[in-house]
Amino acid sequence: MGRQRHGKRVVPSDPVPHRKEEKSAAPHRKEKKKKLDMGKLFINISIGLCIFSLSWFFYALYMRSSLAKRVITLHHSPRVLDDNSTSPAVSPERFWGSYRPQVYFGMKTRSPRSVVTGLMWLRQFSEADVSLRHTCEQGDRLQGYGWLMHDGLSFGVQEIRDGDFILTTEFVKRKGGEHGGDWTWRITAKQHSSAPQPPVISLLFYAAADTQGSLQAHVEDRNRLGSITGSSEELGNFKITFRKPSAGEASSAKYASYNFLKTVTQGLEKLTDIVRNSLNRRFVFSPPSGEKRPYIAVDTYKPPHHHHQQKHADTRKESDFVVHQVTVQTPFQVEVLFESGSFRDRPNQLVGSVMTEELEKRKAAFDLKFERTFGLQAKGFSAAQVKFSKAALSNMLGGMGYFHGQSVVQSAYNEYPLLYPEGALFTAVPSRSFFPRGFLWDEGFHQLLLSKWDAQVTREATAHWLDLMNIEGWIPREQILGDEARSKVPAEFVVQRNENANPPTLFLALQELVEQLPGSNEAAQLHPTMPFLRRLFPRLQTWFEWYNTTQAGPLPNSYRWRGRDKDTNLFLNPKTLTSGLDDYPRASHPSMDERHVDLHCWMALASGIMAQVARLLGEPDAEYDRTHRTLSDNALLDELHWSDHLRAFADFGNHTQAVSLQQEKVYVPPGQPRHQFPVARLVRSVRRAPKLQYVNALGYVSLFPFLLHILTPDSPRLQHILRDLRDPEKLWTPYGLRSLSKADPLYMKRNTEHDAPYWRGPIWININYLAVRALHYYGSTEGPYRETAATLYQELRTNVVSNVYRQYVETGYIWEQYSDSTGRGQGSHPFTGWSALTVLMMAEQY
Repeated sequence: MGRQRHGKRVVPSDPVPHRKEEKSAAPHRKEKKKKLDMGKLFINISIGLCIFSLSWFFYALYMRSSLAKRVITLHHSPRVLDDNSTSPAVSPERFWGSYRPQVYFGMKTRSPRSVVTGLMWLRQFSEADVSLRHTCEQGDRLQGYGWLMHDGLSFGVQEIRDGDFILTTEFVKRKGGEHGGDWTWRITAKQHSSAPQPPVISLLFYAAADTQGSLQAHVEDRNRLGSITGSSEELGNFKITFRKPSAGEASSAKYASYNFLKTVTQGLEKLTDIVRNSLNRRFVFSPPSGEKRPYIAVDTYKPPHHHHQQKHADTRKESDFVVHQVTVQTPFQVEVLFESGSFRDRPNQLVGSVMTEELEKRKAAFDLKFERTFGLQAKGFSAAQVKFSKAALSNMLGGMGYFHGQSVVQSAYNEYPLLYPEGALFTAVPSRSFFPRGFLWDEGFHQLLLSKWDAQVTREATAHWLDLMNIEGWIPREQILGDEARSKVPAEFVVQRNENANPPTLFLALQELVEQLPGSNEAAQLHPTMPFLRRLFPRLQTWFEWYNTTQAGPLPNSYRWRGRDKDTNLFLNPKTLTSGLDDYPRASHPSMDERHVDLHCWMALASGIMAQVARLLGEPDAEYDRTHRTLSDNALLDELHWSDHLRAFADFGNHTQAVSLQQEKVYVPPGQPRHQFPVARLVRSVRRAPKLQYVNALGYVSLFPFLLHILTPDSPRLQHILRDLRDPEKLWTPYGLRSLSKADPLYMKRNTEHDAPYWRGPIWININYLAVRALHYYGSTEGPYRETAATLYQELRTNVVSNVYRQYVETGYIWEQYSDSTGRGQGSHPFTGWSALTVLMMAEQY
């Protein structure tokens, strides 16, 4: 019916067309409905995809944010050291110390915001510019400075030779009260030349509060600062007294001029500049006999002109800073006394003859302990050689620093560097002048020596390092904590990246601690090292696993250092700073195909010590033992790293020998001035394309299977290593083993137009120590090469020890490295980090 009414209304006289139209309407509706369904489906799919995409986008953002935070998320296990472990309540004997290795003389406490004390000095009436001494600087060109005796605990004696005078700095600590007790400094100045006019010296003693507590200056006789009183949360009330100078204990007081400065500072790195900018020549030195002369002294602090033009004001909290200057003609002696307010029952003041008596007691105890520990007199060393070795140990102990602050770090998931959580680090430093901060791979070598002297120092230093680990198991390899430390580091080295490792040498120190344990299990369990290992173990596990995964190589059981220089065009051979061997030649063209033999050996050593520690603690050790047996398998080592062609162990990678540095060609159009165009650089020229092969560099890296005792005593590879080691045209010199064979194409070649050869020939003491130790091991273990190794042991040990000692006598310093052609010390100095391992070679303690 409906169709008829509809048809009549449209066309009443023509029923045929109506029927045709009626027949086509139903399919049209079906088609329309189908299109509607498809549209809805498409819309639903689109909405679903959008929701999925947004969900994935936000999930990716969340994951990236989460991953970005991992680099600054600390390890979840309980810290090895409690927060108060360095407090005066828990460790009063170590609370105060010379924990400021970057200054010539200063003391602070092992606390985050310690009141710091220190010494500056300058020579008056000199023709040269003002030579203010404070932080250890190679540019000061001192003839020598360093600790002659330092027990790491209660006293120290240091000698500083500066031009025509010598300063001797001594300190003694005394326990008492609740805040670390008292201490006294004694500074003695003597003329060092036969000049008729003895030098006039100004000593500037200072104290800075570093945001904790306050300082009050107490002035006597118009301009002489008699004392400073202060208070802080950790020190309570205290007093620092500046005694008048004398010519010695029994002598009358000498004439002196006095000045003082009281101001504020916004950071310890500013102290030198504040004093320098407060110096004035308006004062007159007027001894009772002699001419009146204007001298330089602290006056009112005047910030430099550019200080007012800085765009970003320093928002750090200001702290009190007080300086006492005494100016006097040599010879003279000055004492500074720190007294803790909580030390109420002190028998007498630690000054004058009382201090002298205490100092002599500590010196005698030090001498006795040194001989008992190292036995050098019994081995026939001369008094001068023993004195040298005491200075080497003392400089490492006196170079222990306590740092607090934040590292600057970055991961692949961070667009910009981040600040690491605040942390503390008690560590030895490689060099007070050039590297006054913590270096991960150096510290393992440092603790080999220090563990023989005081195992507690090694336990604490190792714990501090492992407590800086993040959740991934990464430890920033260079610790630049706080503004004072950062002020000594070039900007390009400040940021630490979490894919970069450093050799895990702390396992060497742990091996030493384990070997010191008593033989019986019952006695071992009662030893202080056992609870230390228990707390350390969860972090050790994560640390080992981090190396085992992040530094894995392209083949099973192979390893590759991350962090090689990427700008290959500018380097003769891109550096591998993470390996610790910086510019030592690796594959010429960095790639993921590389295999590094030294890292393989470090992991073999680490896995063995992990197994040993796990067994001691009753923890599962099978996996570590299996890893150790696999990595130590000499057949696997041959397969991955032995080159029949080179007859040596070698790295593997994309490599060519045909490289050189060539002057870059810069096109200058005719008639144009040359200075308007870029300066021509030295860039790398590759004359023959690289290919995957063993790297033809014979040197320290080639020796690692031998250095870390991975080779079995009967390995035929030992024969080749001992032969290369003793060849003067390769590694042998009268002064020690050179780092790269004399026959190598890159021997003593510059890496860029600015980078002198570093690990490409010079002699380094840490690797020579490992070589001497390895020769001792193979020379005292049954095998076909025992006799050869024993002979080489005696020769190499004598060569290294004799040269380091000779250079110390001639130059006044132990050095970073030594010339392979002359034996002369070179690089940074003093370098009484791992170069002090000479003491262990003298003592034959490996």
